[in-house]
Amino acid sequence: MGQNLTTIGFDADDTLWHNERFFQLTQAHFTDLLADYAERDHLLDRLLEAEKRNIRHYGYGIKGFILSMIETAIEVTEDRVPASVIRQLVEAGQEMLAHPIELLPYAREAIESVAATHQVVLITKGDLIDQERKLAQSGLGELFDGVEIVSEKTPQTYKQIFGQYGDGPASAMMVGNSMRSDVVAPIQAGCWGVYVPHGLVWEVEQAETPAESPRFRELPDLGRLADLVKTLS
Repeated sequence: MGQNLTTIGFDADDTLWHNERFFQLTQAHFTDLLADYAERDHLLDRLLEAEKRNIRHYGYGIKGFILSMIETAIEVTEDRVPASVIRQLVEAGQEMLAHPIELLPYAREAIESVAATHQVVLITKGDLIDQERKLAQSGLGELFDGVEIVSEKTPQTYKQIFGQYGDGPASAMMVGNSMRSDVVAPIQAGCWGVYVPHGLVWEVEQAETPAESPRFRELPDLGRLADLVKTLS
């Protein structure tokens, strides 16, 4: 292993496989269902408020998202939302939970290339059962030295995980599409933070780019990861 970099952490949703686009498609269905009660932008604003409010109750993931949509529907209709709309929202959530995994370009190749020389850990947040399902369907699980499904990605989270699987955060890199969770938080913990833009980002995960940090890197896709790892190892 390299003297400087020994452990690579990978985010899952929208880093290794598609995720956010299914949320946005369901949001569009949500606004269509409630079009008689409120304008689209108002509905989306109210939904985002509910999601932020409910993270501490439901955590991240599809189940909390569906509950937040139902709550918003009840609120904006002043308790008049038809049962048929609630049923369609529940069905939309069930469809999301059953949707097959679609890997992003270079996902397997990137993991395999760095796993030959470094420890690799999957670090993802969300619903435990759903994340386990997606990992199993992805066929990538066997490539990782460890899998950590966490409730939140904080600097302390990364310090703990990279202390367990590697030589501490200073010798670790986190790779992901969320500026807040996969880049800023790891850098604050002392890791390298590698941003791989996906294009679709939930507003809650947005943050200012730490462009002045010497431990920040940005790649256009995972196909460039192996070369970056070589330069830092």
